[in-house]
Amino acid sequence: MNDLSKKRWGMTIDINRCVGCQTCTIACKHANDTVPGIQWRKVLDVESGKFPDVERLFLVVGCQHCAEPPCVPVCPTGATKQREDGLVTMDYDRCIGCASCAVACPYQARTIAHKQEYYYGVETVQEKAVAHKDRFGVAQKCTFCIDRVDDGLAAGLKPGVDPEATPACAASCISAAIQFGDFNDPGSEVSRLVSERDNFQMHSELGTNPQIKYLTQTPAVPTRDPVDADNDDDAMSNQANVLVGDRQTFWDIRAAMNFILGGIGSGTVILAYLISLLSDFNDRSLIHIFNMSGGIIAGGLFFVWLKIGRKLRAPFAILRPQSSWMSREIYAVGIFYLALIADWFQPHPTLHFIVALGALAFLYCQARILHAAKGIPTWRVPLMPWMLIATGLLEGAGLLSITFARYTDTMPATVMLPFAGLVLAAVNAMLWRSYIGTAKAEGIGPIDRQILGGLTLMLHVVAHVLPFLLFGTAIVMTASPAWVADFGGSLAIAGGVLWKAVVITRACHRQGYALAKYPQRGSGKFAAPAK
Repeated sequence: MNDLSKKRWGMTIDINRCVGCQTCTIACKHANDTVPGIQWRKVLDVESGKFPDVERLFLVVGCQHCAEPPCVPVCPTGATKQREDGLVTMDYDRCIGCASCAVACPYQARTIAHKQEYYYGVETVQEKAVAHKDRFGVAQKCTFCIDRVDDGLAAGLKPGVDPEATPACAASCISAAIQFGDFNDPGSEVSRLVSERDNFQMHSELGTNPQIKYLTQTPAVPTRDPVDADNDDDAMSNQANVLVGDRQTFWDIRAAMNFILGGIGSGTVILAYLISLLSDFNDRSLIHIFNMSGGIIAGGLFFVWLKIGRKLRAPFAILRPQSSWMSREIYAVGIFYLALIADWFQPHPTLHFIVALGALAFLYCQARILHAAKGIPTWRVPLMPWMLIATGLLEGAGLLSITFARYTDTMPATVMLPFAGLVLAAVNAMLWRSYIGTAKAEGIGPIDRQILGGLTLMLHVVAHVLPFLLFGTAIVMTASPAWVADFGGSLAIAGGVLWKAVVITRACHRQGYALAKYPQRGSGKFAAPAK
């Protein structure tokens, strides 16, 4: 039996050798029987620079089988795993199609097909013979032709040398641009190439350590560093540029509703509990607020259930609490609802605390779910968890401001709530300002920066300035009309809904492709040196 732990399979791709013939893409499609619209191996036609300093090259992309794959820990079911030899695998029978792995991948390597489509409009004999019903509604990706590798090893063949044991793309490449082998074997062709040739790993700054290494240099063609014209805002604002990431559609308004309703409900529970500790607030009133909030959270969970591709497999999402924030979210909300039910039948301060703690854990898990999406620059920024938590608390203050008068009219409670709203409005304004101010430095592309910039003024007015003023009025004027608090609370909620919907469904372009180094072989100053 082969000792997989001693192997580290990977590829080298020679950008100078690739001629853009697309043989590898066809071989991949033939070997893996992918349906229309699904392509595990792609070849991009890249044009860079500005006339007369221009260059054209072909870039082979696909799953990079990262040494530190961001898609693995986010999977709530364990459907995405990494073998000891480094290959990242998919269990289509366990995947629920939540798309957590798809938004976590910085290489646009994962796709989900929700319905069967045919190349000629109707099913052909060939398509029927090679149909993979298990791949619909679930994430799918390149596997480095894992069956060919394993079967070849079992037959005594050497992957990367014997075509039958080598991934179809590498075995079929007419120019030998794609090489496959064991990076842990110093004698392998891939090890020799990376030791002798200038090379780079795509998005190495993200810490994924991808196992596709791009070769850029030959004796006649030196390597050049990217120039501004390759990656400036003009180039990266052009959606026709193949290096620019497209807008993710895996998480739509249904996913946004989970974050929206989850934030409102959990934030309301947390603030209601804290205020109850500092004021005369009876148990039954607190439980009514808890129940109202629990219904809101349940609505968000229903929306996220609607989003997943394999709905009947939803219970599988509890299987990876050791790494998946989605699994942890389920455990947190489970604790919340169990304590909520117990608190309804037998109110007790300890149960109040557990309900609030479950809501806090749920809100924190939601914040980390979005932040773990390494493939979406607007989501993965370090501020994102704090923004979601602060917004949830502000939304909670908003909902309580609208409903609080029904449960208490004691002076301490009615003063603490607008004070909390005022402080939270200021905190959210500072967080958003910092988010926008650091957007470029954090790697958010110009398309999304423009969307976020267009949102900023409205968000500041609706969600920050007006609630701040209205909550402040309620503090100073204790006899202010009820509409002051109601209006301030409604605006706080509207602002949270607005920015989450925009960031999750519009300002959500995927990480694009990038060349850390270019072969110098174009025209003008990009021309290769004379021999």
